[in-house]
Amino acid sequence: MTLTLATLQLVGLPSRVVEPAIAASVALAALNNLRPFFQGRAWLAAFCFGLIHGFGFASVLMDLGLAHSSLALTLVGFNVGVEAGQLAIAAFFLPLAYMFRGSWFYQRITVRVGSTCVVLIAATWMVERIFDFRVLPF
Repeated sequence: MTLTLATLQLVGLPSRVVEPAIAASVALAALNNLRPFFQGRAWLAAFCFGLIHGFGFASVLMDLGLAHSSLALTLVGFNVGVEAGQLAIAAFFLPLAYMFRGSWFYQRITVRVGSTCVVLIAATWMVERIFDFRVLPF
């Protein structure tokens, strides 16, 4: 919704707000893996985070300087591409995660260490974007 509305310039938020919010949403999602606090409301968190991310994707599309006449087709193509990419990752990862979910390696290393790394990186990105300086090289 926000991807479409922001790309069509019907709504908007400054990138100075959107970028730290995206980083915060990634950090919160990873923190939820470590200490679940969205219990029973994970769908609502995912929906809200998706709205925030839509503003970020719209910013990328607008920065491309696309012609207004091709904007609708580009928006549809971008959306289909993002969804196809997510489905491909899920189709690969979910069977593996399901198969190894009970293993020590998955529970300790993949979930805990992986989520901790994501929290640290996302928190660093958030601070970088709030204070407009670079710590990480990416």
